[in-house]
Amino acid sequence: MASRRFSKGVTSLVLFSSLASPSFAGGLERGGYNIDQLFDTSPFSFQSGVTYVTPQRKLKDVRDTDTSTSPGGGNLNSRPNTADDTSNYTIPYIGFKAGFGDAIDCLVDYSEPFGGHTDPGLNWAGANNNIETEIKTRNYGGTCSYRFDVGPGQLRFIGGAFYQEVEGFKERLVSTVPLLVGTGNGVGRLDLEDSGWGWRAGLAYEIPEYAMRASLVYNSRVKYDNLTGTVDLTQVTAPFAPLNGAPYGRVTDVFGSAEAPDSLELKLQSGIAPDWLAFGSVKWTNWSVLQ
Repeated sequence: MASRRFSKGVTSLVLFSSLASPSFAGGLERGGYNIDQLFDTSPFSFQSGVTYVTPQRKLKDVRDTDTSTSPGGGNLNSRPNTADDTSNYTIPYIGFKAGFGDAIDCLVDYSEPFGGHTDPGLNWAGANNNIETEIKTRNYGGTCSYRFDVGPGQLRFIGGAFYQEVEGFKERLVSTVPLLVGTGNGVGRLDLEDSGWGWRAGLAYEIPEYAMRASLVYNSRVKYDNLTGTVDLTQVTAPFAPLNGAPYGRVTDVFGSAEAPDSLELKLQSGIAPDWLAFGSVKWTNWSVLQ
């Protein structure tokens, strides 16, 4: 197979732009990073769960603005100008926490912090931009803390690392010509995958008597420096130029780089009455790394 390098900007744009546009800011956020189980007062604890989400995002008044056969894919304005853009999805979590003595707690967990799935399909006016795009991450984390008495409560130092896998694909209508001449459906597909490491560090102060806790945790970027995959244009071919030559009609190896964003989160909670707890959080995520 032929080989072609994609730069960081191209790789990020091709796969992420449909999900991280200004109108869909934070659209890649799924479960995020959550280490609340680390504060469980039990010597051992196990948690698991699945959250089911139904986004129901719709596209309306869509117009094909690039009606050229190449590279626009052909005039699609005769197709419907509305589409159901997002698919339902689940967010799983599994965690096990263990305490060691009176000062050390450790947590190992599995989560899916980032992801996104748009699936407007082939029959709409924007199919030459997106038929289906999906990104998935799998995060395997280990976090420990050391706590000691300070004033009426306890100060806790937090540190850990995580290994993160990412994979994704994008399909779009590259050309309507193959369908007209019977040589293919005109759909191209990009597949990419990689993995990387990240780390976290933070502080927390707790007064258990009042169920009060304040925590500040930073999660680092994850660099995907070896994104590899393929562009499949085997369904985009015709017996005349330009669809009768490379890269059309074949599978091409591609590679590049991208980053998952770093974040800083402040969480506060306090008991306000028996069996009542008030809590809140403020979070900053560096989505600019995807631009």
